Amino acid sequence: MADGVRIDKWLWAVRLFKTRAEAAEACKNNRVAVNGATVKPSKEVRVGEVVAVRRMPVVYSFRVLELVANRQPARYVARYIEDVTPEEELLKLEMARAGAFAVRDRGLGRPTKKDRRDIEELLAGFDEE
Repeated sequence: MADGVRIDKWLWAVRLFKTRAEAAEACKNNRVAVNGATVKPSKEVRVGEVVAVRRMPVVYSFRVLELVANRQPARYVARYIEDVTPEEELLKLEMARAGAFAVRDRGLGRPTKKDRRDIEELLAGFDEE
């Protein structure tokens, strides 16, 4: 294969994005970086480079193991990328998941102002710890 593959094509090929257009859009919106620098969709990625993809609230990092330009079956993706996302980034995801859902019994309807204040007070206590 050539010296490199377009970053948008590679992101799509290793299934980090559902379509190539989504991968290109992420590059245009500065949500993709190669070795710490944001890139345009036409940037060529090479073996050994680290690609960071920002999907709120986490920045996922992947090392390029092999170049590929065609979409690959999911079972083969591990041949082409290595997940090098730092543990603290994954903890952000766990914290977001834990705080995203508050359990509310069925049939209670919408929270009242008092309920909202109680919830905010409870969540403020977690932020201080």
